[in-house]
Amino acid sequence: MRTVYRVLAGLISLGVLVQAMAIALGWFTAIKDMDDGLVLDKNYEGNIGHSLHGIIGMMIIPALALLLLIVLSPLLVGIACWIRLADGPPAVFRQTRVGLNGREFTLYKFRTMVVGAETQQSQLRNRNEHDGVLFKIRHDPRITPVGRVLRRWSIDELPQLVNVLLGQMSLVGPRPPLPDEVAQYGDDVRRRLLVKPGMTGLWQVSGRSSLSWEESVLIDLRYVENWSLPLDLHILWKTGRAVIRGVGAH
Repeated sequence: MRTVYRVLAGLISLGVLVQAMAIALGWFTAIKDMDDGLVLDKNYEGNIGHSLHGIIGMMIIPALALLLLIVLSPLLVGIACWIRLADGPPAVFRQTRVGLNGREFTLYKFRTMVVGAETQQSQLRNRNEHDGVLFKIRHDPRITPVGRVLRRWSIDELPQLVNVLLGQMSLVGPRPPLPDEVAQYGDDVRRRLLVKPGMTGLWQVSGRSSLSWEESVLIDLRYVENWSLPLDLHILWKTGRAVIRGVGAH
C-alpha cells in the first residue's frame, strides 16, 4: 500500500509542477477546476492533436507502464495471492472491451466479484442504479470482501498497466466500453473510439461512478475533442487526489 501511495504522490507532485508551468504559459485556458471535478470550457475550440498523441502513445506511455509494472510487481503479486487465498482462483479477471477505432481487446483487472458474476447480471437487472447502457449497483452483492477494499482504492485496475504496455490502452482516456455498450452507440457517441481508452480520464475525476450515462458521454467527448498533454497530466494529478479520497468509487 505504501508503494501505491508513493507512486500517487509522485504523480501529484508532477501534476503540481506541470500545472504551475501551464498556468504561466497559458496552457490551461480550456480547463476549469471545479470543486466537484474537472470540466472543459465550453467556449474553447481545441483539437485532438493526433501527431503528438500518437508519438506519446506509442513511445512514452508504454515505457512508463513498464516502469510502473516493475516498481509495483511485489504489490501486484501480493494482491494476487491475497485474492486466491481469500476467494480462490482466478486472481485476474479478463473481459472483452472496445478500444481505438472499435478494435476489441482483452482487459485485465484484479477479480473483485465472485466467479461467474457476469452470468448473474440478468437476475440483478431490476436493481440497476445507472441510466443509459451502463449497469451499476452501489452495493452489488457479487463483490467479495477483498474486492471492496481493492475497489475502494482503485487498486483492482492496476493490471490494466499490461494493456497500456501492449498499446491497447493509455494512462488517460475515455472509459473502455463493453461491446454491448458500443452496439448501442449513436454516430455521435462513437467519437469516443477516436482515441485509446484510459485507466483514468475526465470521467474519473468528475464523479466516477456517480455520473449519469449522459454526463459520462459528454465528458469523454469533450476530452476527445480537446486532447492535450497538459490536460492528461492534470487529469493524472486529479486522479491521485480522487483515489486517495475514494471519491465516487464503488
